[in-house]
Amino acid sequence: MSTAGGIIRALNSGVKHLAIRRFTLRYPEQKLKFVGDGFQFNPETGVGIAGLRGRHILYHEHCTGCQLCAVACEGIAEAIGMVKVNETWKQNKKAIMPQIDYGKCVFCGLCVDACPFYALYMTNDYELSSFTKSALIYTPAQLAIKPKISQDVEIKIDDRGATHG
Repeated sequence: MSTAGGIIRALNSGVKHLAIRRFTLRYPEQKLKFVGDGFQFNPETGVGIAGLRGRHILYHEHCTGCQLCAVACEGIAEAIGMVKVNETWKQNKKAIMPQIDYGKCVFCGLCVDACPFYALYMTNDYELSSFTKSALIYTPAQLAIKPKISQDVEIKIDDRGATHG
Protein backbone atom coordinates (compact mmCIF):
# COMPACT_ATOMS: atom_id res chain seq x y z
CA MET A 1 0.00 0.00 0.00
CA SER A 2 2.90 2.38 0.68
CA THR A 3 4.19 2.05 -2.90
CA ALA A 4 0.80 2.94 -4.37
CA GLY A 5 0.46 5.84 -1.94
CA GLY A 6 3.89 7.13 -2.98
CA ILE A 7 2.99 6.97 -6.66
CA ILE A 8 -0.26 8.84 -6.03
CA ARG A 9 1.56 11.57 -4.04
CA ALA A 10 4.15 11.95 -6.82
CA LEU A 11 1.47 12.24 -9.51
CA ASN A 12 -0.46 14.75 -7.40
CA SER A 13 2.68 16.88 -6.99
CA GLY A 14 3.37 16.73 -10.73
CA VAL A 15 -0.16 17.77 -11.66
CA LYS A 16 0.00 20.77 -9.26
CA HIS A 17 3.13 22.08 -10.99
CA LEU A 18 1.71 21.83 -14.52
CA ALA A 19 -0.26 25.07 -14.08
CA ILE A 20 2.56 27.05 -12.45
CA ARG A 21 4.68 29.26 -14.68
CA ARG A 22 8.34 28.23 -14.71
CA PHE A 23 10.94 30.46 -13.07
CA THR A 24 13.55 30.63 -15.81
CA LEU A 25 15.54 33.66 -16.89
CA ARG A 26 17.15 34.12 -20.29
CA TYR A 27 20.60 34.97 -18.99
CA PRO A 28 22.50 37.15 -20.02
CA GLU A 29 19.64 39.09 -21.66
CA GLN A 30 17.64 39.02 -18.41
CA LYS A 31 19.35 39.55 -15.08
CA LEU A 32 17.70 39.05 -11.72
CA LYS A 33 17.39 42.24 -9.64
CA PHE A 34 18.25 41.77 -5.98
CA VAL A 35 16.80 43.77 -3.10
CA GLY A 36 19.24 46.01 -1.24
CA ASP A 37 22.86 46.91 -1.85
CA GLY A 38 24.39 43.58 -0.87
CA PHE A 39 25.51 41.89 2.35
CA GLN A 40 26.63 44.22 5.12
CA PHE A 41 27.35 43.76 8.81
CA ASN A 42 26.74 46.17 11.65
CA PRO A 43 29.46 45.52 14.28
CA GLU A 44 27.72 47.69 16.88
CA THR A 45 24.56 45.58 16.96
CA GLY A 46 26.20 42.36 15.78
CA VAL A 47 23.56 41.87 13.09
CA GLY A 48 24.09 41.12 9.42
CA ILE A 49 21.99 43.06 6.91
CA ALA A 50 20.57 40.56 4.45
CA GLY A 51 21.64 40.83 0.83
CA LEU A 52 23.38 39.02 -1.98
CA ARG A 53 26.96 38.05 -1.26
CA GLY A 54 28.66 39.17 -4.44
CA ARG A 55 31.84 41.10 -5.24
CA HIS A 56 33.34 43.09 -2.39
CA ILE A 57 33.72 46.84 -2.25
CA LEU A 58 36.50 48.43 -0.19
CA TYR A 59 36.32 51.93 1.25
CA HIS A 60 39.96 53.04 1.47
CA GLU A 61 39.16 55.94 3.78
CA HIS A 62 37.83 53.49 6.41
CA CYS A 63 40.46 50.72 6.12
CA THR A 64 43.09 50.77 8.88
CA GLY A 65 45.11 47.78 7.66
CA CYS A 66 44.20 45.80 10.79
CA GLN A 67 44.15 42.53 8.79
CA LEU A 68 41.04 41.20 10.59
CA CYS A 69 39.43 40.40 7.22
CA ALA A 70 42.44 38.29 6.22
CA VAL A 71 42.46 36.53 9.60
CA ALA A 72 38.73 35.72 9.26
CA CYS A 73 39.35 34.28 5.79
CA GLU A 74 42.43 32.32 6.86
CA GLY A 75 40.77 29.06 7.90
CA ILE A 76 38.03 29.15 5.26
CA ALA A 77 39.33 30.03 1.81
CA GLU A 78 42.57 31.98 2.25
CA ALA A 79 41.38 34.34 -0.48
CA ILE A 80 42.40 37.61 1.17
CA GLY A 81 45.97 38.80 1.21
CA MET A 82 47.19 42.11 2.55
CA VAL A 83 49.24 44.09 0.02
CA LYS A 84 51.18 47.34 0.22
CA VAL A 85 49.49 50.32 -1.45
CA ASN A 86 51.11 53.49 -2.79
CA GLU A 87 48.61 55.88 -1.24
CA THR A 88 48.99 57.05 2.32
CA TRP A 89 46.00 57.38 4.59
CA LYS A 90 46.18 58.88 8.07
CA GLN A 91 44.23 55.96 9.60
CA ASN A 92 46.34 53.34 7.78
CA LYS A 93 49.93 53.85 8.96
CA LYS A 94 51.15 50.51 7.52
CA ALA A 95 49.76 51.34 4.04
CA ILE A 96 48.41 47.81 3.56
CA MET A 97 44.95 46.86 2.30
CA PRO A 98 43.15 43.65 1.35
CA GLN A 99 43.48 42.05 -2.06
CA ILE A 100 40.90 39.34 -2.85
CA ASP A 101 41.39 36.29 -5.06
CA TYR A 102 37.92 35.37 -6.35
CA GLY A 103 39.27 32.07 -7.63
CA LYS A 104 39.49 31.04 -3.97
CA CYS A 105 36.70 33.10 -2.36
CA VAL A 106 33.64 31.16 -1.18
CA PHE A 107 31.56 34.33 -0.55
CA CYS A 108 30.93 33.42 3.09
CA GLY A 109 30.93 37.06 4.25
CA LEU A 110 33.12 36.45 7.31
CA CYS A 111 35.55 39.14 6.15
CA VAL A 112 32.70 41.67 6.14
CA ASP A 113 31.61 40.52 9.61
CA ALA A 114 35.17 40.86 10.92
CA CYS A 115 35.72 44.47 9.77
CA PRO A 116 35.00 46.81 12.71
CA PHE A 117 35.57 49.95 10.62
CA TYR A 118 32.88 49.48 7.90
CA ALA A 119 35.58 49.31 5.24
CA LEU A 120 34.45 46.11 3.50
CA TYR A 121 31.01 45.30 2.09
CA MET A 122 29.64 42.83 -0.44
CA THR A 123 27.72 44.11 -3.47
CA ASN A 124 25.09 42.56 -5.74
CA ASP A 125 27.66 42.06 -8.53
CA TYR A 126 27.80 38.34 -9.29
CA GLU A 127 29.34 38.46 -12.77
CA LEU A 128 32.99 37.72 -12.01
CA SER A 129 33.90 35.30 -14.78
CA SER A 130 37.33 35.56 -16.37
CA PHE A 131 39.50 33.82 -18.94
CA THR A 132 42.56 33.82 -16.69
CA LYS A 133 43.14 33.14 -13.01
CA SER A 134 45.16 36.32 -12.61
CA ALA A 135 42.14 38.42 -13.68
CA LEU A 136 40.22 37.01 -10.68
CA ILE A 137 42.62 38.73 -8.27
CA TYR A 138 41.21 42.13 -7.36
CA THR A 139 43.66 44.70 -6.03
CA PRO A 140 42.62 47.32 -3.44
CA ALA A 141 42.26 49.86 -6.26
CA GLN A 142 39.89 47.54 -8.17
CA LEU A 143 37.88 46.80 -5.02
CA ALA A 144 37.35 50.53 -4.44
CA ILE A 145 35.45 50.92 -7.72
CA LYS A 146 31.70 50.54 -7.28
CA PRO A 147 30.42 47.96 -9.78
CA LYS A 148 28.00 48.94 -12.52
CA ILE A 149 25.11 46.54 -12.11
CA SER A 150 22.35 46.16 -14.70
CA GLN A 151 19.70 43.87 -13.26
CA ASP A 152 16.22 44.27 -14.69
CA VAL A 153 14.01 41.33 -13.67
CA GLU A 154 12.28 41.43 -10.29
CA ILE A 155 10.91 38.47 -8.33
CA LYS A 156 7.20 38.47 -7.51
CA ILE A 157 6.20 36.21 -4.65
CA ASP A 158 2.57 35.22 -4.15
CA ASP A 159 0.64 32.27 -2.70
CA ARG A 160 1.52 30.12 -5.72
CA GLY A 161 5.27 30.65 -5.43
CA ALA A 162 7.87 32.92 -6.98
CA THR A 163 7.61 34.25 -10.54
CA HIS A 164 9.22 37.06 -12.48
CA GLY A 165 7.74 39.69 -14.73
